[in-house]
Amino acid sequence: MPDGKSRIAVALDASDRGRILELARLVAGEAGVLKVGLEAFCAHGPALVAEVAALAPVFLDLKLHDIPNTVGGAAAAAARTGASLLNVHAGGGREMMRVAGERAREAAAAAGLPEPKVIAVTVLTSLDAAALAEIGLEGSPRTAALRLAVLARESGLDGVVCSPEEIVAIRAACGPGFLLVVPGIRPAGSAAADQKRIATPGAAARAGADLLVVGRPISGAADPAAAAREIAREIEAGLAG
Repeated sequence: MPDGKSRIAVALDASDRGRILELARLVAGEAGVLKVGLEAFCAHGPALVAEVAALAPVFLDLKLHDIPNTVGGAAAAAARTGASLLNVHAGGGREMMRVAGERAREAAAAAGLPEPKVIAVTVLTSLDAAALAEIGLEGSPRTAALRLAVLARESGLDGVVCSPEEIVAIRAACGPGFLLVVPGIRPAGSAAADQKRIATPGAAARAGADLLVVGRPISGAADPAAAAREIAREIEAGLAG
């Protein structure tokens, strides 16, 4: 059983390079993965990914979504940064996901880099049923996420990003080897902020999450390393229970 630390992905969500790298250094030894998202990447580009990857494996969270050829090229470029994990939006469809996975793996091999995991975002954790209805999607977030997860698996991807509420259903449908990356993680007593579908670290791990994405509860803590260690303990307690 992986320890709690290896299941944590710390979100380095900031635009100040100094702050991003400071946080990365503080928590690199307390987490399995460091996540570089849109804000950090738009501010500093691929060079930042390489700097963070020197400290710990990187999840490059760009949520690529465009026509298949464009996303394929972007996924190849993302793989060449040395990221260990990258993602696309499942809403781009089967062909887009298939091309993204193939191009990312080909680019990594050509560059002599380890093959990255390529996963798909199902339904953002900031969306609930009312928000889905506003954009013309029928049904619950759970139903939509499950449908998109199965499509991602059929498209040859390695896993998905889903909320804690969909873990059990997606695990049952997609099997034990399918990577489930779960944001919306809030330790007991933390504010939900803009997340709608959330869970504690222990509950998410117990349900079957492989990697828990944690942002503000760690990055906003007075001692980020200590906060990460406490979350690791919550994960281990959840798995033991």
